[in-house]
Amino acid sequence: MSPKLPFRTYLYFLAQSINLTTAVMSVAMAAIVGASLTPSLWLSTVPYGFQFLSLMLMTVPASRLMARTGRKPAFLLATVPLALSGAAGYFAVTRASFALLIVSHALLGSYIAFANFNRFAATDGLDARLKPRALSLVVAGGVLAALAGPLLADRLKDVAGYAPFALCYAAFIGLALLSFLVHLAVRETPGAARSQAAADGHTGAAWDIIRRTPALAAAIAVGALGYGIMNLLMVQASLHMAGLHMHFSAVGTAIQWHVVAMFAPSFFTGAIIGRLGLRTVISGGIVLLVAAGVLNLLSDGYAMLVASLVVLGLGWNFTYVGGGALLARVLGDQPHAIEAQGLNDLGLSVMATAGAFLPALLLQGLGWTGTNLACIALCLALLLYVHRCLRHHPAAGADPAAERA
Repeated sequence: MSPKLPFRTYLYFLAQSINLTTAVMSVAMAAIVGASLTPSLWLSTVPYGFQFLSLMLMTVPASRLMARTGRKPAFLLATVPLALSGAAGYFAVTRASFALLIVSHALLGSYIAFANFNRFAATDGLDARLKPRALSLVVAGGVLAALAGPLLADRLKDVAGYAPFALCYAAFIGLALLSFLVHLAVRETPGAARSQAAADGHTGAAWDIIRRTPALAAAIAVGALGYGIMNLLMVQASLHMAGLHMHFSAVGTAIQWHVVAMFAPSFFTGAIIGRLGLRTVISGGIVLLVAAGVLNLLSDGYAMLVASLVVLGLGWNFTYVGGGALLARVLGDQPHAIEAQGLNDLGLSVMATAGAFLPALLLQGLGWTGTNLACIALCLALLLYVHRCLRHHPAAGADPAAERA
């Protein structure tokens, strides 16, 4: 019988669900509200851009703070910028202030930078066999967020007596309180607290660990490139479908199926990793990303594009969860583990941001076919790199206990 996950894993699942709910709501609101507050259409996405910029800038400082104080105090502190983001967003809408809207999304990005560590916090002090299952379950919080985010935004968008979207931003204050209570209930493991206290707050040691350990470099490359390629092809697919004059609701439905494919498998990814091993799951994820590009090249029909987005979501899940689980397994509870996780998430945020900003440029420069061919080539190169780094690494294999089950 496989060992059970501790109760705190499920608390981190709830915390991550709150984190991703704010992210989903921001995607739905940012550009629309931005466009309503500025006369220049090209400025409408600037607040969302500042959210990503803040996320990138705060990722490493967040990991350093966790290394010094422990996870729990840092997570509790992170609820402050989330609450302030809600207040700033509310006043930005009611006072028609574009500058306040930028501040709101920058504060939200700061919160997300901290909250993204929920998945790694869930693995602290766990047996190596449990780490993939814990991380996978926490990532599955995206399924709850995919339901709660659009529902909250839709119900609160137009409420009599309030400016449009004002209460959507105000909801962040309530979510901040809920996040605070969830993290307050978490009991950190003593071993994790000792390893955090031992860290000295310098990223140089973490870089040295990554440079000396090819498996860590492979984990970071898989997560970052998988995230960047997923974001790039997802956004460009919506632009491509719009260019083919497909109805907006049809495009939205395709993206919804993509999001479900991204997060729903996380309820099972941990078990699959235990059965097949990290190397197999990560390689399978990269192959799925290649398959998504191939499907895009085969046909411009709606059914094929939806199928490609579903395969793309599955590929992201295997590379994101697999890369994170490999990182957690190889690092264990080393003194500089949290800082290495911060460098990993910095790579993720940089590539995710690039994947968000480049689609239109690449669609214009390389075209739909050229972009997919470039992504396929990158994935094949990544597959070779992963094979070379993980060929003989014990942490990348299957869990012997799972094989006997």
